[in-house]
Amino acid sequence: MSLNVQWYELMWRGEKTHEFRRRYLTGTPTQWFVYLTAPTSTLCAVIDLDAAIEDTPERIAQIADQMRPGNGDTVLPYLARDGKEVGYALPIRRVREFTGFSADELDQMLDGSFAAPQGYTLVDRHPAWQAVCDKLVSAPVVRETTIDPLP
Repeated sequence: MSLNVQWYELMWRGEKTHEFRRRYLTGTPTQWFVYLTAPTSTLCAVIDLDAAIEDTPERIAQIADQMRPGNGDTVLPYLARDGKEVGYALPIRRVREFTGFSADELDQMLDGSFAAPQGYTLVDRHPAWQAVCDKLVSAPVVRETTIDPLP
């Protein structure tokens, strides 16, 4: 999945404890291989997520407000857009950063088929992506942090 650099940096400061999405897998913890959007344009991190919290956009916006006061004001319209009645809060537990791969390197590794992620891709269903992700995590960790859950 893609992520804007400003939200990524909030994780490192402990100010972002959840990611909010309009659709996501439920029932199990997941790993998020993070592609930072332009101008960074790099696949460089792995974020361990607890099982997604699935609830109404209003309830998920309350989680966003608990995380950062006022954040629910932007999360609610995003989740409720087009009449959606459910949203997802993804509890962030650990962030690991690697040197990573630029968009050009990813394009070479994926035989010219790289496009910046627009949603999420189930890596275990895409052998080429699985190889990229395996190579990413085989490198030394540049920095790592754990995220405390909300009280």
